[in-house]
Amino acid sequence: MSCSRNEVVLLPVPFTDLTSRKVRPAIVVGRHGADLLLVPLTSKLANADFPLQAWRAAGLNVATGVKGQVVTVEERLVVKTVGALAASDQQLLDDRLRAWLQL
Repeated sequence: MSCSRNEVVLLPVPFTDLTSRKVRPAIVVGRHGADLLLVPLTSKLANADFPLQAWRAAGLNVATGVKGQVVTVEERLVVKTVGALAASDQQLLDDRLRAWLQL
């Protein structure tokens, strides 16, 4: 599978106690070789840095927010691509990434 910037993907995320895992959405923000740089998404908007405005257009089933984190995972772990961010959400994410990473 070849994932591109601003695509919304699903991948298994382990629980903190490592007893199980659940498939969760994330946004691809970059890649390095076989690894993807991702920003996780959450339906718990109180835990989000900002909400997606066009979450339905991104292929998501419920209102979703972007968590203020960047994680790296192997691309082979991606279960599937469900959509892509709208231009307005892409711009907001780019602005937040610059702020989070102090670029």
